[in-house]
Amino acid sequence: MEQRDTPTADPRERAVALRRQGFSTRQIREELGIAGWTLRPLLAGEPPPEWTKRPNAKDALRARARELRSQGWTYDRIKEQLGCSKSSVSLWVRDLPRPERRRTREEASEIARRGWEERLRVREEERKAAKERARRDVGGMTARELFLVGVGLYWAEGAKDKPYARREVVTFVNSDASMIRIFLAWLRLLDVDEDRLHFRVMIHENADVEAAERYWADLAGIHPSHLGKTTLKRHNPKTVRLNTGDDYFGCLVIRVRQGADLYRRIEGAWYGIVEAATSAADPVRRS
Repeated sequence: MEQRDTPTADPRERAVALRRQGFSTRQIREELGIAGWTLRPLLAGEPPPEWTKRPNAKDALRARARELRSQGWTYDRIKEQLGCSKSSVSLWVRDLPRPERRRTREEASEIARRGWEERLRVREEERKAAKERARRDVGGMTARELFLVGVGLYWAEGAKDKPYARREVVTFVNSDASMIRIFLAWLRLLDVDEDRLHFRVMIHENADVEAAERYWADLAGIHPSHLGKTTLKRHNPKTVRLNTGDDYFGCLVIRVRQGADLYRRIEGAWYGIVEAATSAADPVRRS
């Protein structure tokens, strides 16, 4: 059989011609009577007609983003308004000119400062709330619990005996009023007579010494005249002191006279706590 020699005999030429006439892929497939997988390579490089293109769901978002950017909106505002990613906004509008600054640098700095102050306020409230929850969780304290706390407190902050310097004395020094209160409560728990307690103040010489003496005497429940001689620390002009201001009162030194026996009880109790804590932790490690 003789093959007809026509300009449209080539399947690709026929497919391209139909595509350029505005035929859809389905229409070309039906016209030529070929399968889709055969038609795809024949139409390579030929764009589909406009009427066959499905609308892109993001076209409307892109158009709106460009409109808002033209109005001077920032990327963040556009992102929040349209509910899309900041990277998408940047891709859609990056060819548009940057909006003019509507605030002076001073105004922008003031807004940033207020925002930072608000964050600090929220953080401080959260910090206070956490501390208050922890305070309430403690609840009451038994005599045994106070005894153990006092032993640990003294062993951390009090004077201790050394093999090279035998000093079995009970001397406690601290600048924290709450630590002093606990230590005094602990001494009362142990029935240490108040007449055996000796108090004195340690403070920098250029601080308000009289105010500090009144402060510590009031805390200890004694008259300032009952304090021992205050120890003054000489000021070094080459150093920068941070412990200054109206709330700086130095340290209070509490010494228990004839305290050798009490010191031995403290040291023995401390090592008893160490052994008990170690034994209590062992089952936890084994589990």
